[in-house]
Amino acid sequence: MNENQFNQNLDELMMAIEDAIEEQELDIDYETSGGILTLTCPNDSQIILSRQTPLLQLWLAAKSGGFHFDFDEGVKGWMCKGEALPEVLNRCLSDQCSREIAIKL
Repeated sequence: MNENQFNQNLDELMMAIEDAIEEQELDIDYETSGGILTLTCPNDSQIILSRQTPLLQLWLAAKSGGFHFDFDEGVKGWMCKGEALPEVLNRCLSDQCSREIAIKL
């Protein structure tokens, strides 16, 4: 994946996350600025997704820790140590929102 594909992929992903939050009417605020998507839960805790262009990685920071995702062409998705981004994101959102969250990307 080249840098242009990487940026396009992440732009689409971040829009999909925002759309999923809106569609499910979740009480989660979001803001995108400078390639960083910040999700703010009802208790004011945050989950931050940031692009790391030089590494072609997506980083997710949450209360439970930091995760570094690489795009896996085989599964056509972002993976971190065998876990797909939606699994990790939903787990972190559920933990920080204190209720089950299952957004579909």
